[in-house]
Amino acid sequence: MAIKQWVPLPSLWINDGGLVALRWRNGGEGADHIAALMALTVIAHGADSDTGVARITYDHFGATTLLSRAKISKGLDVLERIEVIEREPDDARSTYKLAKFDPNSGWAKFPARSMYSAGVITAFGDFQLRRVAELDALKLFFLMVARRDRRTNIANIGYEKIVHYTGINRGRIKTAISFLAAHSLVHVERIPSMQSADGVSNAYRVVGIDPYVHMGTRGRAMDAAEFE
Repeated sequence: MAIKQWVPLPSLWINDGGLVALRWRNGGEGADHIAALMALTVIAHGADSDTGVARITYDHFGATTLLSRAKISKGLDVLERIEVIEREPDDARSTYKLAKFDPNSGWAKFPARSMYSAGVITAFGDFQLRRVAELDALKLFFLMVARRDRRTNIANIGYEKIVHYTGINRGRIKTAISFLAAHSLVHVERIPSMQSADGVSNAYRVVGIDPYVHMGTRGRAMDAAEFE
């Protein structure tokens, strides 16, 4: 089956601060939370665009994420616990519904085709589930997807709001951004600062979403008001 350029992902839970529940803790919980967002990526890619229902086997989860079956199971349990997915009672091991999915509203464009190489989500090939930077980066990636402005095609969000929406420690945000950029998940753009007439600030463009809408095609002399 051909992979779409992008898929709709329910984003209200992200904008309501739902990512804060995914924290890095000892005892494997942090790894389970990384696995949860990896599994959510696969579910979003496979979900029907009208119903939000995906039928995905453990073999497919494993092939696309390189996760073990045990870790896939724990990640799915996390997604169900935080009410991001729902499982069909009669087929709980292969049918998943994106919670509160509405094809008409409350969703963001989530990249799909650009994330794959030879059937594997490329960035996930480097994940070890042992680093807090992996969890921080995935949380930040989902936030950037949810906060992307459809007019400018970028997420213009400062550190204070990143902390508010994700719970990521401020001192780790730069590392998370670098992780995303290094794995070709986001591009960092320099835009006019809204705090200084001559200054610039960082904004973020999600790779694979409206790739022809960027600073190079629209010009760098954009009015700062466009980013408010």
